[in-house]
Amino acid sequence: MKSYKSMSSAELESELNALRQRYEDYKALGLKINMMRGQPSPEQLDLSNHLFDGIADSGYKAQDGSDVRNYGNPAGLAEARKVFADIIGTEADNLFLGNSSSLNMMFDTLMRAMVFGEIDSDKPWSQIEGRKWLCPAPGYDRHFRVTETLGFELITVPMTENGPDMDIVEKLVAEDDKILGIWNVPVYTNPEGVVYSEETCRRMASMKTAAKDFRIMWDNAYVCHHLFDDESERGKVPDMLKLCSDAGYPNRVYEFASSSKVTFAGGGLSCLAANSENLARAKKYMGVQSICSNKVNQYAHVRFLPTAEAVDEIMRKHAAILRPKFKTVIDILTEEFDSNTDVCRWTNPKGGYFVSFYALPGTAGKTVAMCADAGVSLTPAGASYPYGKDPDDTNIRLAPSFPQPSEIEKAIRILSVCAKITAVEKLLEEKQ
Repeated sequence: MKSYKSMSSAELESELNALRQRYEDYKALGLKINMMRGQPSPEQLDLSNHLFDGIADSGYKAQDGSDVRNYGNPAGLAEARKVFADIIGTEADNLFLGNSSSLNMMFDTLMRAMVFGEIDSDKPWSQIEGRKWLCPAPGYDRHFRVTETLGFELITVPMTENGPDMDIVEKLVAEDDKILGIWNVPVYTNPEGVVYSEETCRRMASMKTAAKDFRIMWDNAYVCHHLFDDESERGKVPDMLKLCSDAGYPNRVYEFASSSKVTFAGGGLSCLAANSENLARAKKYMGVQSICSNKVNQYAHVRFLPTAEAVDEIMRKHAAILRPKFKTVIDILTEEFDSNTDVCRWTNPKGGYFVSFYALPGTAGKTVAMCADAGVSLTPAGASYPYGKDPDDTNIRLAPSFPQPSEIEKAIRILSVCAKITAVEKLLEEKQ
C-alpha cells in the first residue's frame, strides 16, 4: 500500500471512506477499554497476595529487636532501607522510608523548600517572585502538576534518546537564577521509556547554575521495572547522589523510589534518598510532621522481599505478565502503519509502563476523542507536557498494563484507525 503522503486526493478520499467504515464497525462493538493510566493488572497484584502471611505469628520484631507495632525508627526499619538502597544503588544511611506514595514525598520535599528554603537558600522559595522549574517533555503529568500548583512557571525542555536536551538545560540554568530545579525520571521515562545516558547524568550533576540552591528531583520510579530478563537489555544509571557529591554539589539532588508497582499499588513503601546534610534537615521537619511511618507495612515487605534479589525475582514475574502486552501494542502498530511511518511513530521501550505514540502533528487531540467515542479511554492528548498543552498536538501516552491482551489488540486497532482517519483528513485539507 502506498503511503498517505504519496497518495492523490482521490486516493485519500477512497482510503478515508474505507477507514470510516472500519471505525463505525468498531463503534458498533460497544467496547469499554481503559488505557488511561499505568495501573498494575489484577494478575500483577495477585503476585503479592501473600505479603502479610504469617505476620501475626511472627512476633513483630525488627532486626534490632524493636516492636514494629510501636513508635520509633522514624527513618524506617534498617533492613527495609537496605533493600531500597541496594535497588537504587546508594547507601542505606542516605534513605528515609515513607508510606505508599513517593509523589507525596516529592510534594512534601518541595513544600519544605517553599516554607523554609533549602540549606543554601537565602530565603524560602515561596518568597521568590517568578520562580521557574524545568520540565523535560514528554514527561510525567503529576510531576508538572506539583510545581504548577506551587506557583512555578513551567519551562519545557525537549527529550532526546539520552534524556533531556542537556545543551538547552545547561544554557537555561546558567543564565536564570529563578530556575530552581528540574524533574527527572531517569530510567524508563514516563512516557518515552528513555534511559538517561551516563553523560547526561554527569552533565546534570556538574552543570553550573545561576541559582545556588538549584535542585534535581530524581524520581527513580522504574529502576527495577524491566521488561526483559537479559541484563544487557536492562536500563541502569549511576548513583546520582555520588555524582553530585563528586562534582562539588552534594546538596543538589533528592532521589525517590517506591514499591507501589512491586507489591500493592495502594499499599507499598516509598523512600527519599539524599546526602547527609539534606537528609538531616528533612528529618528535622518530618519529625514534627509525623512520629514514624507504617513500620508494620515495612516489616511485612521486608519479610516478603528480604533482599534486592528477591525483588528482582518478583519483578521478573511482573515482566512476564507485561511483556506480551507491550509486544501486542508494538506488533499491531507495526502492522497497521507498515507503509505510513511518515505520518506517525512510536517508542519501543525496554521497561516502565508506557508506550509513547506520535500521531501526525495537529491530530492527537482529535484522535483521542475519536477513540473515546469508540469505547477506548486514553490519557488526554497533551497530558505529558506542562500545563497539558502539547505545542505540536502529536503525543499520546499509551498504558497497556491493566487491560487484557485481547482488549489491548482491539484498543490499538481502534487507535490506529482513528490516527489514520485524522491523518488523511489533515492531508486532504493541506492539498485543498
